[in-house]
Amino acid sequence: MKRHSCFVFLFCGIFLPGILGFPQTNTSIDCDSLLPNYEAEPQTSAPPYIIAVSFDNFEPGNEVQVTLEALGDAGFKGFNLQAREIDGDVPVGTFKITDPNTKGLECHNMTNSAVSHANSDVKQKVTTTWISPPDVRELQFIATVVQNLERFWVGIQSKTLSPTPSESVNATGKSKRKVCFSV
Repeated sequence: MKRHSCFVFLFCGIFLPGILGFPQTNTSIDCDSLLPNYEAEPQTSAPPYIIAVSFDNFEPGNEVQVTLEALGDAGFKGFNLQAREIDGDVPVGTFKITDPNTKGLECHNMTNSAVSHANSDVKQKVTTTWISPPDVRELQFIATVVQNLERFWVGIQSKTLSPTPSESVNATGKSKRKVCFSV
């Protein structure tokens, strides 16, 4: 009887998640290519998802609220969301994990440089907070969103965010601004 119970437990843990439509284990999305680790091809139609951000500009250390949301009743089970400089291919900044449906990922040896799904529940919206790094240029948030094993979209982009212009600074760290005194 013990052997039978062990087999049932093992079967349920390994095969049942895949049978139910979205595997619980090994459902990662690659940090670089943003492709899920299964064989289906990405959709080429317009994605039924948007990435909304709380600011158009940012300064080093700013916190930007980022929301990934389904349009209509599309829903999604999985995702990978990153901030990348325009024409960049690695994540920049870090995420604060506050939504129970999300978890931080380590990409390129940087903790919480991407955010992903924490479970395979159907979601309509997830919100997270991104913290900008010290030196970054214009950027976009980019995501892969998985509706189910056969339908996913890669490269969904937010609007472009720009660093807030600051005074130019010379090599000593002092402002180049000229000060004139009249006597």
